[in-house]
Amino acid sequence: MTGPASERRRMAASLVDEGVLKSPWLRAAVETVSRERFLHPGVFLDEGRTWRPVAAADTDPDEWLKIAYSVDTLTTQLDGHLTADQAAEPVVGVPTSSSTDPATVVGMIEALDLTAEHRVLEIGTGTGYSTALMCHFLGGDDVTTVEVDPQVAARADAALEAVGFSTWTVTGDGLLGHPYRAPYDRVIATCAVRRIPYAWIRQTKPGGIVLGTVGSWPWGTGLAKLTVGDDGTAEGAIIGRSSFMQARAQAVAPVSGDLSARTAYADSERRTPVSPLVLEEWMPAFLAQLAAPGTQFVRATDGDGSSLRYLFDPERESFAEFAADGENWTVRQGGPVALWDDAERSLVAWQDAGAPEIDSVRLRVTPASHRYRIGQAPSLRWEHRIA
Repeated sequence: MTGPASERRRMAASLVDEGVLKSPWLRAAVETVSRERFLHPGVFLDEGRTWRPVAAADTDPDEWLKIAYSVDTLTTQLDGHLTADQAAEPVVGVPTSSSTDPATVVGMIEALDLTAEHRVLEIGTGTGYSTALMCHFLGGDDVTTVEVDPQVAARADAALEAVGFSTWTVTGDGLLGHPYRAPYDRVIATCAVRRIPYAWIRQTKPGGIVLGTVGSWPWGTGLAKLTVGDDGTAEGAIIGRSSFMQARAQAVAPVSGDLSARTAYADSERRTPVSPLVLEEWMPAFLAQLAAPGTQFVRATDGDGSSLRYLFDPERESFAEFAADGENWTVRQGGPVALWDDAERSLVAWQDAGAPEIDSVRLRVTPASHRYRIGQAPSLRWEHRIA
């Protein structure tokens, strides 16, 4: 017999089989918390170039349960305001809020190493589903969750109340944390950030854990797990690949317009031994962001149909333009920063080191900088200074 309870048990069993769901308390939460309640008023299903709205109130109950307990990330808002109940036909838009796929949600909560006495700060409430899973174990009073979008926060708060959790749902900029209920034992972010805000470190007890996705590209981002020290620093590792929407305060406007005007004046031109196509792979993309923070990778097609790739740093008025030359690639660079030189050095050093995966990256956060490294090689060290 199909019903919400059986769907929850099925999803929990699947997550156990995948090796993602391990803790008995978290399995109990997954089998108890109604994910479908946190998807109201509906979701948008990806149809390639458009999003098909599926409103909960207008959908067959069995079909709604099938959607709710799928393994997918489900988009719940487009363009910062549109929800599925407000659209009658497929629409074009940019996702701005979602219910992350259950495997990712559960995997991140498992990585927090929670115990019953912990107090948690969550950055990015979203639908509130992950909040509810933690509240089921810790109780509503020990979970504080911050959401930047007032409409999203209100829907999440209503859903949490509906399933019996009166937690601390705060509307505000999650990059600032929530100092009024600090210190916390754990901080978890369900958005991507260019760097871990030091406010999160300051609001975490010594020995506590901060978990968040670092990077600004849609891919090539990593999940950082840091332990806060007695001296106000935090240290840890990138424990795996992770992809989330960018924190709204750090959202990057895509480079657009006349790309030829942006690349009109080059200071150098040469062949590159490293194909820019590697930047479409996860680990090289992560390395490029370490080596040239603030850059954007742009794909385009020339008038004759040939493939073009670019790196742009609009703030520093710098670019690298790549053009295929037979089986080789040529790079033109302009501006005060040679973006590709920096990225290429890191990519070559990484390849020489045996191309280790993203979980080889260590990270140390201080009030003044983020320091990344792979092993002990000087060529595989990067420092992003704040001051």
